[in-house]
Amino acid sequence: MSAAVEVLRSPEAPHEQFSSVLSHAPIALALCDGRGVVTASNPAFEQLLEIQPEHIQRPLAELMQPRDGADVERMMADLFRGTRDAFQLECPAMGAETQPLRWTVWAVQGGHGDSDCALVMVEDLSDITVAMQRLQQTERLETVGRLAGGVAHDFNNLLTGVLLYCDLLMSTIEPGHRARTYAEEIRKAGLQASGLVRQLLSVVRSNKAVPRPLSLNEIAEGMRNLLVRLIGENIELDLRLDPTLGLVKMDPVQAQQILLNLVLNARDALPQGGRIALETGNCKVQFLSGGAATASGTACLPCALFAVEDNGVGMDESVRAHLFEPFFTTKAGKGTGIGLATVHDIVSSNGGLIHVQTELHRGTRISLLLPAVPDSVPDTIEESSFHSTQDGEVLSFHTEESTP
Repeated sequence: MSAAVEVLRSPEAPHEQFSSVLSHAPIALALCDGRGVVTASNPAFEQLLEIQPEHIQRPLAELMQPRDGADVERMMADLFRGTRDAFQLECPAMGAETQPLRWTVWAVQGGHGDSDCALVMVEDLSDITVAMQRLQQTERLETVGRLAGGVAHDFNNLLTGVLLYCDLLMSTIEPGHRARTYAEEIRKAGLQASGLVRQLLSVVRSNKAVPRPLSLNEIAEGMRNLLVRLIGENIELDLRLDPTLGLVKMDPVQAQQILLNLVLNARDALPQGGRIALETGNCKVQFLSGGAATASGTACLPCALFAVEDNGVGMDESVRAHLFEPFFTTKAGKGTGIGLATVHDIVSSNGGLIHVQTELHRGTRISLLLPAVPDSVPDTIEESSFHSTQDGEVLSFHTEESTP
């Protein structure tokens, strides 16, 4: 930038030098005269502010939207009087109230040492703002994780005592006695609570996942009783498990986490009761270029489908757009907003995709597509075919017959 300033000090007209030196700069730049009026700008400046070149020549304060336009005029006057070398403001541009911009203005000395023009640089802070928001979300997740870890650890210690005294109680009661049946139910509930605590600890601990080939059918069957107790008596749980389901390679605890979070989320969408269906099946993902198949064919990836469907309240597009964002919840203070975010992180880290179908008042279906272990998927099956772009966005799906 110093070379550009030296050029601006030359005897030629400043706007001519600006045009010849800075017009192709990738940074948004403009030149102001001694009155604070923009006299020249480069294409990057015009594109960022979305203003045609013929509308650029106006006072800089009019192009900006600071809290007080008089502040800009005062700082520009200080700049040309020599009492200020530069100033910087963060505010949107005219007509773009929501786009955060950083304006940096500094004086350029003329041939006699006085400041007869000023250079303006504008930076788009949108990416920085998003990065800061993600950092804040990460810090909040870390704080919640530490808190949940501490609570879960203490609760686990309490459960250990409950189970111990339950065993002592059962040892004093004759088999077949009604009181022993009650004690056995207490012990079963304690063991289920202990399993929930282990799953919670697996979320907040930094232990590295240990993926291995496993069947999602076995995960669903193994958690059936626990899920039935958690969703309540007014909700029916329907398991539709494909016996020919291929294996996936992932950590078993992570598989339990995603099933638990999806089912609990479906339960919350059924305040008056209803039905939750768990479905597995074999499918394939077709990766498309630009959203359309090419003449040479598309890349296909065999996957195991793991879907949770409910007939509850459903979602509109505004809710669906934020569905997997950390701390986003529609449960009026009852939800944490980390359940579906955890599902998204686990599925993404295992190379999978998520497809959401929902309609307000007509239910929701969330389909997880996880890469299948080679040679574990049957050669000829009736399967759902999902279309996806290279960046992982699931576009559509249809049912077709797959042949070897």
